[in-house]
Amino acid sequence: MKIICIGRNYNDHIQEKDLGGGGKRPEEPLFFMKPDTALLRNNDPFYIPRFSQEIHYECELVVRINRVGRSIEERFAHRYYDEVGLGIDFTARDLQRKAIAEGLPWESCKSFDYSAALSPRFLPLAELGGDVQKLHFELALNGEKRQVGNTAEMLWTVNQLIAHVSKFVTLRMGDLLHFENIRDRLEGIIEWKNLTVEKGYGHEPVDLDEIMAWLEEYGKFFAPYVCNTTEYLNKAIKEGKSIIFEA
Repeated sequence: MKIICIGRNYNDHIQEKDLGGGGKRPEEPLFFMKPDTALLRNNDPFYIPRFSQEIHYECELVVRINRVGRSIEERFAHRYYDEVGLGIDFTARDLQRKAIAEGLPWESCKSFDYSAALSPRFLPLAELGGDVQKLHFELALNGEKRQVGNTAEMLWTVNQLIAHVSKFVTLRMGDLLHFENIRDRLEGIIEWKNLTVEKGYGHEPVDLDEIMAWLEEYGKFFAPYVCNTTEYLNKAIKEGKSIIFEA
């Protein structure tokens, strides 16, 4: 089983010059691979690797191949999948910028362990209307919408991409194709030594000292309205009072 990832398949992404986009649509699709050790299954936690200080995440459509195929024609590509899921592509963005600047491969920034989170189950495409190019999906973190994707806005369709990839690589049953097609590209910038910071895609991380200064400033303002729960409970216990919490 292999994980095949499609990059620069949305117009907004190719505008990002610091990631090698240059603002022009590529002449042909870009794809790269992740090993099976990159899989993160069953809602297992993702641990921030120490070799990067700028980990980004991106929700993507995932298509699972259901038969063996090589040099597949576009008109027959729809026969090679019937289920779709979602995945998250984790990227060490600081390492990627360095690799692009030096003309190096992307394995260190894209293919590290557990960098490809996979949804617990796949859904039959027939249950979703049958058209893989009419799928809308969103990524929410703790109930807050962070990313929006729609397959209708892909530069190359799923069938075109399957035909292209299969010219170079034999597709086998169980292979996973990750398709980049995020429209609202707010990304999480995660730092192993700092806090989690949310900024616009491609921005530099916020310094921890800046965050702490902000918290200290506003902490003073809200202090009169904040209850010290531990102190309150200890006092109540000493006085023999019963505490009822209501959410």
